[in-house]
This record gives sequence, C-alpha cells and structure tokens, in this order.
Amino acid sequence: MQAEILAVGTEILLGDIINTDAQYVAKRLADLGVEVFFQGVVGDNPCRLKEALELAFTRSDLVITTGGLGPTKDDLTKETVFEFLNKKAVIHKESLKRIEEYFNKSHRYMPESNKKQAYFPEEAIIMTNNNGTAPGCILEHENKIVAVFPGPPKELVPMFEESFVPYIKKYTSGVLYSKVLRVIGLGESRAAEMIQDILDNQSNPTVAPYAKDGEVTFRITAKANEEEEAKKLIDPIEKLLRERLGINVYGEGNTTIEDEVAKILIKNNLTIATAESCTGGLLAGRLINYPGISSVFLEGAVTYSNEAKIKRLGVRKETLDRYDAVSDETAAEMAEGIAKEAGTDIGLSTTGIAGPGGGTEEKPVGLVYLGIYIKGKVKTKKLNLNGNRQKIREVAVMKSLDWLRRELSGK
Repeated sequence: MQAEILAVGTEILLGDIINTDAQYVAKRLADLGVEVFFQGVVGDNPCRLKEALELAFTRSDLVITTGGLGPTKDDLTKETVFEFLNKKAVIHKESLKRIEEYFNKSHRYMPESNKKQAYFPEEAIIMTNNNGTAPGCILEHENKIVAVFPGPPKELVPMFEESFVPYIKKYTSGVLYSKVLRVIGLGESRAAEMIQDILDNQSNPTVAPYAKDGEVTFRITAKANEEEEAKKLIDPIEKLLRERLGINVYGEGNTTIEDEVAKILIKNNLTIATAESCTGGLLAGRLINYPGISSVFLEGAVTYSNEAKIKRLGVRKETLDRYDAVSDETAAEMAEGIAKEAGTDIGLSTTGIAGPGGGTEEKPVGLVYLGIYIKGKVKTKKLNLNGNRQKIREVAVMKSLDWLRRELSGK
C-alpha cells in the first residue's frame, strides 16, 4: 500500500509552525508496513486542496490529511474532501453529543459554529477525538482510502493510535521495525567510513546514517511478517555496529546524552555541580532535563565575568591575569572550585569564546576549554568548534557531557 500525506494549513505553508504531524504519521505508517512516497502542504484554500487531492488519488492508495477540522470558516478540509468525493454530509448525533459534553465538562458555552465538526457522510468511519472537539473520519472510495485528522498533535496522535491503526492493519502485510543507535564523538563521514562494508552490502535490514549537531544516529530497519522476526534480523547488524563504533555508541532510541550521563551518576551515587561561562547555564539545563537528577545534581553556577569566577568559584586572579579566562588553567580551577564549594564528587566547567565577536588570532571564536574534577583529580580539554554562537554553545555542552560519560566509564 502506498500512502500520501497532505498537511492543510496556511500557517504551515508560511513556515509559522513546524509540520510535526507529517513526521509522526510517516514514521508510524512505515512501522505498519505502509510506504509513504509523497508529502505535501497546501494552504486553507478549497480549490488548491482539491487539486492536491486529485493528484494524490492518481498515485496513492491511501491519502491522509491533517489540519483544517476546526469550527471556523477557514477550516475547510473535511468539507472539501467530502465535496471532492461527492459525498453528502449529515449530522452525526454521537459526535455532536461528545462535542457538547466536551464544553459542558469545562462549563463553557458551545458556539453554534462547533456543530459543523459533527457533520459526516453516513458511510464514514468516525474516529473519536478524546482530546478535543474535532472528530476525524475514514472514507473508502473507488478502491482508495482517505483519512481526515485534526491538526493539533495532542489530538492527532491518540486518534491515530486508537482508531486508525486497528483499521489499517487489515490492509497491510508485514511490518517495518526500526532501531536507532546514537553515536557521539565521531562525525557522520568518519562513522560511516568505519562501517562502509555494512552500508555497501545492506539489503534487509537497511542501515541509514543521520547527522545532527554534535552526534550521529544510525537507523537499522528490517521488514518482516512480525515485529519479533524483524527484531531478530536487526540483532546481528546492531551487534556489528556496536563492535565497530565502540564507546562512541552512547545509547539507543530516543535517549539523549544527558539521559545517559544522569543514569550513570544516579546509579553510582556520584554528586555533581557545574560552573559555566560561555555556555551560560545550558549545561545545567541539559542535566536537569532528566527526571530524578535532583538526587545527584546539587548546584549550577553561571560565572560569566572574571569577578564572578573569583568570588563564586575561587579562581585565582593571578590565573586570570596570566592565562586569561579562556584557558586550560581557568577551566581547571572552575571545575575544582565548584566541586569544593558545593561539596560534590564531580565538578564540570566550560569557558570559551562563543562569538560572533571577541575572538583573536591566538584565541579565535569557537575556542572552548572544558574542565572536569572527579574526586580530587582534575583534567581539561580543548575544543575548536565551528558555527554560530548558539551552535558553539550547544556543541560544547554535548562534548562536555560525552567527556564526562567516557571518564566515568573508564574508557
């Protein structure tokens, strides 16, 4: 089965919001063994939407629309689809009842315009919306299928899982199952080079690298009749990748580098404090993303000025005068200073030049020093990073967390 996704909304077309719906739907369809060959975005215009539907129906078995199911006049997706298919809509009493109950529960007045959300062709399969007012629907027409979903992800996702997945499974054979390995410390080209023979000889499963700021992911995808069979196909390829890439593989799935570092800290009951200059709190913020980190993360200090480094962390004025704030020596004293001041096992520090100004020939923009203090031992690391101010700061945080991970793993 071949599918096409049409996102409806002028706000998406103009770039005011990101089309996360298409990303989610495409991923889930792939999981279900449905191939997505085309995606499109069309504004809130009935004529252009009909043109998009006409093209989609010539080349796809399944057309999924997202957005445009609201109560206002510019929410015309559903009505346009019905008109395109020459289907007459009538009130669906159960949907109207649910919409009325939605407003009654919150003691709100229901505008008359919301009633339009309860109109569907009699032959439509209604997809209940348990998180909003707009139901979705599925229509079968001349050996084609169209599924109409609301736009808000909090409504679309549960509707897709609860109503659409059970429906579409009767039309699909087999599954696509993917596993993602997350790699840090290697660029995409270097990581791909290390497994080039695997990439050259892939069939089922397939291996696809994707580069992100500071890390690379490898998606291993297998096609099989059942999910367990697909997992068995993936296992030997995953083992090969882990052997080749070694310690650079830090996790799998949707995990993050801060998640993995936090797990190590909590498992080993190692307390930590951070001292930041150029990253300005991003490092502490990433660690605090992990639920339960409060048991080991005791303190974070943003010491942007030299005075703050001296007063807050105990960095010596002589060090700053002789070596400057951006130096190995300052990074070391920052890491040790925050650990001793906070009474933690670990101190982690960042100091550098994020730009766009402030760089010199000797110390250019992108120069960052990291410091680690672990139970009395201090180490530093020098980084030369590229990119704009935000990218330099974010990559510096990723590098510092990965360095700590490696130090704690003993590798």
